[in-house]
Amino acid sequence: MLYHFLYQLHEHFAPFHVLKYLTFRSFAAFVLALIISLALQPVFIRWFRKNHMGQPIRDDGPQTHLVKQGTPTMGGVIIVLAILVATLLFADLSNVYIWYILAVTSGYGALGFVDDFKKVRVKNSKGVRAKTKLFWQFFIATVVIVLLVVVSHFSTVISVPFFKNATIDLGLWFIPLAVLIIVGCSNAVNLTDGLDGLVTGPIMTVAFAYGVFAYVAGHAKLADYLQIPYVAGSGELAIFAAAIIAGGLGFLWYNTFPASVFMGDVGALAIGGALGMLAILTKQELLLVVAGGVFVVEALSVIAQVFSFKYFGKRVLKMAPLHHHFELQGLAEPKIIVRIWIVSFVLALLALATLKLR
Repeated sequence: MLYHFLYQLHEHFAPFHVLKYLTFRSFAAFVLALIISLALQPVFIRWFRKNHMGQPIRDDGPQTHLVKQGTPTMGGVIIVLAILVATLLFADLSNVYIWYILAVTSGYGALGFVDDFKKVRVKNSKGVRAKTKLFWQFFIATVVIVLLVVVSHFSTVISVPFFKNATIDLGLWFIPLAVLIIVGCSNAVNLTDGLDGLVTGPIMTVAFAYGVFAYVAGHAKLADYLQIPYVAGSGELAIFAAAIIAGGLGFLWYNTFPASVFMGDVGALAIGGALGMLAILTKQELLLVVAGGVFVVEALSVIAQVFSFKYFGKRVLKMAPLHHHFELQGLAEPKIIVRIWIVSFVLALLALATLKLR
């Protein structure tokens, strides 16, 4: 919006010509999202405390978490707001990919908002029923992906990481795969959001990795040189990725241990869905397993725990997701958080290394 208005003035005022450059607009979006996140989060926290709208703690969770009862939640509202505002102001709004990713982010954010609102109003940690939540997640993702493939004629070819020219054309089977990626990533991010600041680190590292992928995939010469799929227009998604990083960074200022505010489903579901959409739009779908390895392991730990207990009557972990297992083993919460951040950073670098390791 701001980009469209100001860039056309560059003929009369030369400095506006800088808006032509994707790198500058990504930096501008980063700065704006960071300012919004840092400035509005304290206001949000005070309002929640004044209205006694705190996070209810699960009875079946670690007992050490009971002291967190009543901590303001739904801080993800500010993150999502920062992402949307920064993207709308600095991205090229004629780019259809921007609207697709904003649709997923907004839709999942609205679903998470309803879930969180039920929790803080009714004081029930369950919120929206799991089946209802899944239905809407699949519905939103399916509508967006069908439009992307059928209307926008998006490529249904996927690339296999670490191999040159290894591609598979899935045809219409790409639609269910893409939907599963979005829904799976959204829920995996939500499951990882269990300790103070834990999920924010991996969110930023994955967003950084896919910001780079978006930039190179949208640059014909770079994509050809690196032998990755060229996706015309995908470079604009780097602006969106920069806004995610900045929104998360500003939120982390208040969410770091001990947290003054929690992200809530409104943030986790929205950002998780957005990361899944970034992977699809940059044609690096399978690499999400590497870059988002922390999310994958957290989700698999829950699946393994449920499967083992249901069919064998035994638990493979002391508690799922995995970060709770580490807690019950006696590791301090800050140590678990920082170590998982380190792992997520390494995994993001490994994903980026595939640009050359082929």
